[in-house]
Amino acid sequence: MQRINVAEVAPQAYQAVLGLEKYVRANVGHTVLELVKLRASMLNGCAFCVDMHSRDALAAGESDRRLFAVAAWREAPFFDERERTALALTDAVTRLGEHGVPDDVWDAAAKVWSEKELADLLMAIATINVWNRIAVTCRTDLPVEA
Repeated sequence: MQRINVAEVAPQAYQAVLGLEKYVRANVGHTVLELVKLRASMLNGCAFCVDMHSRDALAAGESDRRLFAVAAWREAPFFDERERTALALTDAVTRLGEHGVPDDVWDAAAKVWSEKELADLLMAIATINVWNRIAVTCRTDLPVEA
């Protein structure tokens, strides 16, 4: 059962996060954005977001095989270098530990993404992590039918 609806209880805060969402949608390629959203949501155990972003990606033409492989992306041959570095950065930022994002992860991403693209990618990862934390904490209900 859903605990609280943040959009209703704190609409200004919700709109602020939605502003970040609109920014990343306009500045990060759709395919990479959906992969990042799906991966972070898997790591965070956010069923609502895993459901939403897998459906969104499928509707946009992403293959089910690639989507299923996001769970084991390191071993899957389906992702190009930019996607792989985006997924690695997503893992590191989402699981942010005591020592932060490792230099090798950042350096690999910086080789294939411009500074602006990296900044936008980082904002996308941060934004989906905010959404995940809201949805998991609030126990946001999954739609019965998609």
